[in-house]
Amino acid sequence: MDVLRKLDLLVPTWSNPAVEHAVHPRVGLSGLVERRRSDLNKMLGELSQAEASAEVLAEQYNELLTSRTSGDVEVLRGRANASRRIEELGTKARESFWGLIPAHVDDIVAPPEESPDIPLLERGIKMRSVYLQSMTISKAGLEFASYMYKLGGEVRATPTLAMRLLIIDQEIAIMPLNPEAESDGAVIHRSPSVLALATALFDSYWSRATELFAPEDREDNSPLTPHEAEVLRLLAGGAKDEQVARLLGISLRTARRITANLSERLDATSRFELGVAAAKRGWV
Repeated sequence: MDVLRKLDLLVPTWSNPAVEHAVHPRVGLSGLVERRRSDLNKMLGELSQAEASAEVLAEQYNELLTSRTSGDVEVLRGRANASRRIEELGTKARESFWGLIPAHVDDIVAPPEESPDIPLLERGIKMRSVYLQSMTISKAGLEFASYMYKLGGEVRATPTLAMRLLIIDQEIAIMPLNPEAESDGAVIHRSPSVLALATALFDSYWSRATELFAPEDREDNSPLTPHEAEVLRLLAGGAKDEQVARLLGISLRTARRITANLSERLDATSRFELGVAAAKRGWV
């Protein structure tokens, strides 16, 4: 009875307030629905306000992580802040991701299958990495480099590296605040002059570095990445590049890059040859 009263389904009669009667279900439940709808609309309004506040908070947090000295430079304080920002920029890479990686074998604490480079390779991003020879002569280091190579990355090694350097799409250069203390943070440059110097530095090391693996080490019969397998399946069904991009939720440029990488991997000069070569390997 108390519950019915709270829901206004049991109310006093007009003629005698001491006597109660049940409200007609159509009337009572309609009123109940309207009240609930009003409550839900209020909650939706509060949720929208919370989302807007969260967006403002996120922007403020980004500003806290990043102190901009100019439109072309971002200064990131601390290793954690730098790592988060670099990971974010990596997800936005469109074509290439190059790196001078002066890491030692002790720096490899996670298995290669957990490397943040894997999503980039699966998207067809062209990756070039120069490692220290001291890292690749160890079993763990060589296994890591080999894993990246088999997924499509280009890998070389050199005796020394001046500092860590990452170049994304030849538009962004990332280097440490202090080469002697990478935990201090990183600096992100976008100016053409700095990009030109960074690219020249990378090219200098890349041209002098040693190839670690022969082409046959890539294992062309190794399993395809999920994106490659789906692209092949769609192409075999007659899909165009535009359809592949739309169905996979990737850019047209990425879809074409994956197709080009597959064609190069299978030594195919046309879509027909690509389909035949893929069928021979049981990929479609």
